[in-house]
Amino acid sequence: MMGFLSSAVGAGKRPRGASVGEEMPEDTEPDDTSILDEDEGSIISSLISQLRVGMDLSRVTFPTFVLEPRSMLERITDFMAHPDLIFGAEEVDDPEERFIRVLQYYLAGWHIKPKGVKKPYNPILGEFFRCKYQYPDGTKGFYIAEQVSHHPPISAFFYISPMNKLCIVGELRPKSRFLGNSVSTVMEGENRVYLLGRPEDGPYVISMPNMYARGILFGKMVIELGDTCTAKCEKSGITADIEFKTKGFFSGVYNGIGGRVRHGQTDVGEIGGRWSHVMDFKSTKSNQKRVLFDVAKDGAKLATKSVVSEDQQEPNESRKLWMSLTEAIINKDMEGATTSKTAVEEAQREHRRKLEENGEKHVPRFFEEKNGGWVPKLEIPTQPTQEAVDMVERWIWGTSTPPP
Repeated sequence: MMGFLSSAVGAGKRPRGASVGEEMPEDTEPDDTSILDEDEGSIISSLISQLRVGMDLSRVTFPTFVLEPRSMLERITDFMAHPDLIFGAEEVDDPEERFIRVLQYYLAGWHIKPKGVKKPYNPILGEFFRCKYQYPDGTKGFYIAEQVSHHPPISAFFYISPMNKLCIVGELRPKSRFLGNSVSTVMEGENRVYLLGRPEDGPYVISMPNMYARGILFGKMVIELGDTCTAKCEKSGITADIEFKTKGFFSGVYNGIGGRVRHGQTDVGEIGGRWSHVMDFKSTKSNQKRVLFDVAKDGAKLATKSVVSEDQQEPNESRKLWMSLTEAIINKDMEGATTSKTAVEEAQREHRRKLEENGEKHVPRFFEEKNGGWVPKLEIPTQPTQEAVDMVERWIWGTSTPPP
């Protein structure tokens, strides 16, 4: 996927004093790089001339040719694309094995990404995306995400499959900065995974790695995940520190990961591989290695989400809201894309201005903040019943017709 690139730009000349570590990583994947044409390079060069190292990019408007044609709220669904990796985890008696199953779910989401270096649309305040999953065994999954804050930008999300006893709640708070020859996006926030059949586990809390758009002052750009994310199950005392490794100019592996799983002070095993290829886990007890996820073998087996057509959506649903922009990007109409994007952003500014004039605050529709995190305005069902399935569907779509 999430991943979750929030800002990426590129082209121009190497800045004076740029370090070797900021050079384009070697051995990159073709689909992970972007090469700009002359007009695109000129636009980016003009934009970069206005930036300062360390500058917060949350208020910077990027050209439309770096956009992936979907909202960040929809892009988060990439982490729900391989449910078979986590369904049934609550039936496993070994808490360490349950923890590994949760890690599998999380790590498998990163390989889903657009070709080249692209960023999803920045959601506007009050925007939401909702969808439904129909699984081969007849069970269902539901997803809703909403932009609950504009400054700072916060995207809250909720996924549940009642019959599969799985619930995922979380929020993202991306913060992007210009670093000279790269753009960094710090992905604050977390995923909280609940195995509803194992309430004694409590939440499995997982943070995000950071993201980097490298080579932005050259005609070729590349995206990397970097730094360390953590996963922990506080109730069981099992933790993992997973490093997403950025490739150095002279050494290292592109898209590499590495980390260790510990149960208290005891070493459980080691995670290794590449998030874009194969990831594995080597047990300390047995010294046996097993594959966590093989992108070539299983990457195309994605759970299909269903969404109602744009003409049946509400005005602030992601696909309808950005429909004109998406069409323009697909048709490679840069002028039309810029016009469409500007229209949405201007309407958003006017909406916020009216709220301020009236002394009002935006109230999210689906989520509320509790204890520092965002949670759905729903009493989450814990029993795998048809009544629970129907309740969630009614809560998400209300009187609207849900997708089939």
